Amino acid sequence: MITTPLVPATGLDREHAHHLMRQMLLVRRFEEKCVELYSATKIRGFLHLYIGQEAVAVGVMQSLLPRDSIVATYREHGHALARGMSARSIMAEMFGKLEGCSRGRGGSMHLFDAETNFYGGNAIVGGGIPLAGGIAMADRMLNRDAVTACFFGEGAMAEGEFHETMNLAELWRLPVIFCCENNMYAMGTALWRSESETNLAVKTAAYEMPSWSVNGMDVLAVEDAVRRAMTLVRSNGPCFIEFQTYRFRAHSMYDPELYREKAEVEEWKEQCPIDTFRTRLYEADLLTDDELQAMEQSVAEEIEDSIAFAEAGTLEPVEELERFVYSEKQS
Repeated sequence: MITTPLVPATGLDREHAHHLMRQMLLVRRFEEKCVELYSATKIRGFLHLYIGQEAVAVGVMQSLLPRDSIVATYREHGHALARGMSARSIMAEMFGKLEGCSRGRGGSMHLFDAETNFYGGNAIVGGGIPLAGGIAMADRMLNRDAVTACFFGEGAMAEGEFHETMNLAELWRLPVIFCCENNMYAMGTALWRSESETNLAVKTAAYEMPSWSVNGMDVLAVEDAVRRAMTLVRSNGPCFIEFQTYRFRAHSMYDPELYREKAEVEEWKEQCPIDTFRTRLYEADLLTDDELQAMEQSVAEEIEDSIAFAEAGTLEPVEELERFVYSEKQS
């Protein structure tokens, strides 16, 4: 369990506090609705939920500019929503509809949106890490003042591309912030069973880049850490942050979850990022019951609208099946 004290909300701007709360509520309620839709077979294929980790995606996105890029994982619904992708385009994608952000061809694990520089989820563990390095290298070579935020789980740190990219990013001073969402279980394997060094910030410090750990259940701690990191990255090169977090649901909808005790999950739920943030906002007189209820209503309406949009969407014609298999010649 995390023992780091929560960052107090005292002095927090009221409008920003409400923005953070609504964003986390949107991610949580969207994911909860996805469980219902998956059970009703409206959503098919694999589904990896972000419930419990909302503070990371929402906190990180606060310091990113529109010109910055994001590379995510297969557990990326929260990242996409926090970045500003519409719930409509995400839901339609999960329904396999043409109106989805990837024309219904990617599904839950392959969300993509060029307008927000969201370079997608990636179904391969660690597969997005070298892509982030490549985007950052392009930005550096073209003299673009942009940063790439690369999300991945602690399990990806056992992959070769993680070490290759970390090494090259530091050698070439690439503008990347490596965001490790350590939820303690890479699919179904506890961190201590797979890594001889479980202090991930110590592990990555070997690459001579700034590395530190943050309470990933505290949206204010995440926001503060990334704000400081962005200053470093924009001027000096890459950095690594381990966000210590926890997923409240199984790895995926197919996961029987036999690798951890239910008591452990319930204990972590006491550190729910939404509940603890709400309590701090109440204590700081930054949120009322009526305001929270209005947020919940607004979020519910947005999600219901996205479902209606997806339901009314169209399936891609069979005649289009081979489109995009090979790049089309441009005239």
